[in-house]
Amino acid sequence: MGPLKGLTVIEMAGLGPCPFAGQMLSDLGAAVIVVDRLAGGDLSREVNRRAKRSIALDLKSPGGREIVLRLAQNADVLIEGYRPGVMERLGLGPDEICARNRRLVYGRMTGWGQHGSLAASAGHDITYLAITGALHAMGEAGRPPVPPLNLVADYGGGSMMLVAGVLAALVERGVSGKGQVIDAAMVDGVPAMMGLLFSMRANGLWSDKRGSNLLDGGAPFYRCYETADGRFVAVGALEPQFFALLLEGCGMDPDWRKAQMDKRRWSEMTRAFAEVFAGRTRDEWARIFEGTDACVAPVLDHAEAAAHPHNQSRRIFQERGGVMQAAPAPRFSRTECALPEPAAIAGADGPAILAQLGYSAVEVAKLRAEGALQ
Repeated sequence: MGPLKGLTVIEMAGLGPCPFAGQMLSDLGAAVIVVDRLAGGDLSREVNRRAKRSIALDLKSPGGREIVLRLAQNADVLIEGYRPGVMERLGLGPDEICARNRRLVYGRMTGWGQHGSLAASAGHDITYLAITGALHAMGEAGRPPVPPLNLVADYGGGSMMLVAGVLAALVERGVSGKGQVIDAAMVDGVPAMMGLLFSMRANGLWSDKRGSNLLDGGAPFYRCYETADGRFVAVGALEPQFFALLLEGCGMDPDWRKAQMDKRRWSEMTRAFAEVFAGRTRDEWARIFEGTDACVAPVLDHAEAAAHPHNQSRRIFQERGGVMQAAPAPRFSRTECALPEPAAIAGADGPAILAQLGYSAVEVAKLRAEGALQ
């Protein structure tokens, strides 16, 4: 199932962004084999591990390294999310692996990139956002910036850019017959997503003062408001015709339309909207605006989002093994992607994977005895 059926991906086990990139490729139909460290453990509640097979190896042993080399020799893609130099020290860098498979797409994802003054440093989503200027724009005026969970740098600038790079390299391989190495850095990916903000800034439409702009909560028609029950609604009525519908639904003076883009009146307008929205509950406002173009939506928690009629009609959230999770995205008209089954135990697929590589039962037993294989 899925458009990537027939592709084999080797994923070097790690945390967060690289496993999500592997999940994306797996959801799209690729056969993903995770190379785990010797640890074991139940993975059935790890959404990023769904449908993947696992082999657990000691990568510092000759036997473990050779297994990875043989896996990559028969694969289309290898992805890893270690700091620069780690794979090279293991004898599994691009020079060693690609020498055995010139068609291999070798995807590398880091926060800082494979080179640069910070390349060897530790970091997290919040630090990558900070150094790219993205974090400065997030949050309320006069308060510290607010990290957007770890969705923007880790998964947007990292995982998605790695997947895009892998798919592009596979397309190019169809022309050249050659693989290549992808350097997917979050500090590259985050600015790459900020084109609209760069354009607005260049045109004098964006200020570096947080909470004073069109899309950062400064605009009274693009922000969240508290309702009578202590919950919130999200308002995104940017276009004039949508703003008019917002005013109508709120029962406010239509003359406000003339002041929509007048920043001098945004504070006054924000106070007026806050007072109106505080007069009804979140769900009352949801009923008033549902189906309109006013771009008003209730802010739902995770359980509420899974139960929302629209999300249910598209079956966006589905449960597997007692874990609520998202269905594969995007959707395809012909090569449909099915919701994968949960992962099992780290290393559980080792013997079957080695048998496919041509290892005998005696060789597998020897590798286990040496501690190279779990």
